[in-house]
Amino acid sequence: MKLKKQDILKALESITVPGEGQNMVESGAVTNVVTFADEVIVDITIKNPSLQAKKRTEVDILKTIHEQVYEKAKIKVNVKVDAPATPKANVIKGNPIPGIKNIVAVASGKGGVGKSTVTANLAVSLSKMGFKVGVLDADIYGPSIPIMFDVEAEKPLAVNIDGKSKMKPIENYGVKVLSIGFFTQPNQAVVWRGPMAAKALNQMIFDAHWGELDFLLLDLPPGTGDIHLSIMQSLPITGAVVVSTPQNVALADAKKGVAMFQQDSISVPVLGIIENMAYFTPEELPDNKYYIFGKEGAKNLAEDLKVPFLGEIPLVQSIREAGDVGRPAALQTATPLEQSFEKLTQNVVQEVVRRNDDLPPTEAIKITTMAGCAAVKK
Repeated sequence: MKLKKQDILKALESITVPGEGQNMVESGAVTNVVTFADEVIVDITIKNPSLQAKKRTEVDILKTIHEQVYEKAKIKVNVKVDAPATPKANVIKGNPIPGIKNIVAVASGKGGVGKSTVTANLAVSLSKMGFKVGVLDADIYGPSIPIMFDVEAEKPLAVNIDGKSKMKPIENYGVKVLSIGFFTQPNQAVVWRGPMAAKALNQMIFDAHWGELDFLLLDLPPGTGDIHLSIMQSLPITGAVVVSTPQNVALADAKKGVAMFQQDSISVPVLGIIENMAYFTPEELPDNKYYIFGKEGAKNLAEDLKVPFLGEIPLVQSIREAGDVGRPAALQTATPLEQSFEKLTQNVVQEVVRRNDDLPPTEAIKITTMAGCAAVKK
């Protein structure tokens, strides 16, 4: 049987486009119909991007042509989606914190790579450079920032700001700090489900009087889980820094950490990767380098993922000792460690400046389906 284009179009007039009032022909959704003998090709453009709408459109066309024109017709339907683009306004949406210019998340795919140590030393290095800095310890289940800033015995006071009671962050070494560790006993485990942890974080973010800050560093927990999503739903993060050691086990998890931030539904710029515990140099052999966890693993990963390599921090006993006594190693003067952290911090600042010049401000993400919790494909 030879099919006619006008018969096909007449049949398609009986179908309504999903989510639209007019039929497929009147609305202009049907862009082309080609017939040849018993074969027909229908090109159609719809505005609904959902898979369900595309499938329904295809099924309706097949069923209608078979019923109204020819039941043995060989039909091919090409469905194109032309969803209206969401304008990316150059303004921060979500819930920005007044007075805070840049929010930088410090993350790691794996625990034990020195993420909190790097955060503390970044913070004091930024402060030494003259920036106004705050640290939010978002590692709800293992808050270590209070120890590293020698403020674990402190308790935040309430201050009245515009008629509202706000928490005043604890300050030391020129850095403002808030942590769940201020509200729990040293031997008390925080056994909370995700929603409780997220609520506590929101209180420390929005019920605190941070004042004017150039940088707010977020010390995130290890992994890619609920706390990370809660933070990124609450705040428009300027960018993320991923910390790793050179060994393959840590690199595999760091790669997942980078992939999480780069996922389409999250889309937080990755400022770069930091290699911690890069090498060991004994004090008595200052020219020797021993690559205990592998050599330049994080640097090579940064090249593979096409993200900046921000620098390397050696494995030095005094870094651990400084963190344990609550005086970050970057506060030491005229030492190789101070130079390492200063260079690292300069690279982070440079990447923040470049990111702010090249990209519009990040929006707080909006996760509306379980797809936001799916495995990251990379």
